Amino acid sequence: MGIKIRITQCLLASLAALSLPVLAQGWTLTAASHVSFDIKAVGLSVVKGTFNQQHSRMFFDASAPKTASAELILAANSLTFSKPALRNMFLGEDFFNAAQYKTATFKSTEFQPLGDGRYSVKGDLTLRGVTKQVIFDMLLKPNPSNPKLLDVQSSTVINRSDFGMKRALGGVGEKVNIQLSGQWLAK
Repeated sequence: MGIKIRITQCLLASLAALSLPVLAQGWTLTAASHVSFDIKAVGLSVVKGTFNQQHSRMFFDASAPKTASAELILAANSLTFSKPALRNMFLGEDFFNAAQYKTATFKSTEFQPLGDGRYSVKGDLTLRGVTKQVIFDMLLKPNPSNPKLLDVQSSTVINRSDFGMKRALGGVGEKVNIQLSGQWLAK
């Protein structure tokens, strides 16, 4: 009878451990991190834009990546461009419409581990008040010189017209490459 009780106690302890929430570490992007995009314009010329004001948070535990979550809020008016003369056009009504839509946001809905620090991160991207599901390919690795940092490289491609941005205006391409590069800092 003692063995049955011990087995039952072990099973109950295992079930209790499984029902406890995973306590993921909180992270925020460092000031040296960049959220940017690039888009082809007038043939082979490329326009690059970088968000300079952001609010970010990620909850991540490498031993339980499926429980991870991330959120980014980017200030539209903080955008700087590789071609400054295009700032008014990109922040105007045809593209970001920054006067009406102050932020661009991304909120993850799923982290899928792919192995070797690679993840497929599905989530909702909101631009101009339009929300669409996107998938970022992400590489997330511990920083070799600082255990409080995770190095990150992440990217996706969207069609700007899916978010209500005018098509082919002034030779600006349809495909937009979005990148996040830098580091997450443990809070």
